[in-house]
Parts: sequence; C-alpha cells; structure tokens
Amino acid sequence: MADELIFYTNPMSRGQIVRWMLEEVGAPYATRILDYGTTMKEPGYLAINPMGKVPAVVHDGKVVTECAAICAYLAEAFPDAGLAPDAEARADYHRWMFFAAGPVEAAITAKHFGIEPDATQQVSAGFGTFDQTLDALESAVAGKTFVAGDTFTAADVYVGSQIDWGLQFGTIPSRPAFEAYAAGLRERDGYKRAKAIDNALIAEMQAANPA
Repeated sequence: MADELIFYTNPMSRGQIVRWMLEEVGAPYATRILDYGTTMKEPGYLAINPMGKVPAVVHDGKVVTECAAICAYLAEAFPDAGLAPDAEARADYHRWMFFAAGPVEAAITAKHFGIEPDATQQVSAGFGTFDQTLDALESAVAGKTFVAGDTFTAADVYVGSQIDWGLQFGTIPSRPAFEAYAAGLRERDGYKRAKAIDNALIAEMQAANPA
C-alpha cells in the first residue's frame, strides 16, 4: 500500500532530494504537500517533525527526517533497489554523503549569509573555509561517474543533489569536475521523473497563487 510510505514535502524545498531518491527506489509512496508557515507548523505535522520543516518520510509508522538520513534509510529499507553500497564502497559512501550533509551544507549556508570565518574561527568551524570544503568535495567526484564505487548509490542522490542545486543557483561555483559529475546524474530516469513531478507541482502552485 502506498500509505505505508508517506512523503511530506514542498516542491520548492530540499524535498526535491528525497523525491529523486524515492523515484530511484521505485516503491509506491503517498505525497503530502505542505506549505511554509501554515501546514508545516500545524500540530499534526509538528508531531512528525518538531522542526516544522520538510522533507520527512513515515515508513511503516516510523519517522525519518533530514535528507541524508532519509536517503540512507531508504537505501537500506528497500535493498532490492540496489542503492546501498557493497562492502568495498561503504567507506566512501558514508564519508561523502555525510561530508555533503555537514561541512558542505554549513559552508554554503555561511557563504550565503555573508559569514567568513577568520583564521581563529576556522579552527572551530567544521568546514574550515568555503574554498577548502569545495576542494575536498571536488576530490570526491573528480574523474568519477559515481561517488562511491562503480555503481550509483544513495550517496550520489545526496551529493549529486548538493552539486546540481549549487550549480543551478550559483551557490557552488562551476568547476569541470562538478559539471561532468552532475551532467551524468541528470541523465538518470529517476532524476528526470522526480524533476518532472516537482516542476509540475511548482507550476500548479504558481498558477494558484500568481504574483
């Protein structure tokens, strides 16, 4: 039943990452669209995610939030999809997925808000500097089709989403390694299906609420 896997999202959010993951998994799921400031903050949803943010999934009554955690969870919950790594690739899988969720996310957010850690602060900041973080991220994908081993995994969904989104909106500067890695991922059927779904939802929302 689709209701065994419920996806809470807004198409103009990081929920696009999880949508892509769900399309790669291929299991049936139900979608619940929430609005910022209204349904995301209602008691019913706050009982699922006290942060009042999306995305979240509920699978067999269990809640998972945070995009990287959701991607990792779904890879394990649906092993037939082949999105979890083999033993040889497991170190890179965990390393780069959570590097993207931690230092990359923090570095991009700090840069966006105009925060530049000084030399003393860089010691304490997990991402050090924006450029250091991007150099490390580049090393994860340079010359590679996939970030962990020789097959596509949930790490590619998460790392790839960060790079794809960053290139699109200018929060990650264009580098040949980033462009090549993202270009390959954009050819995946799961990526295309997910984008089509969310783009259609965005168009519906904009039509219903014209500026």
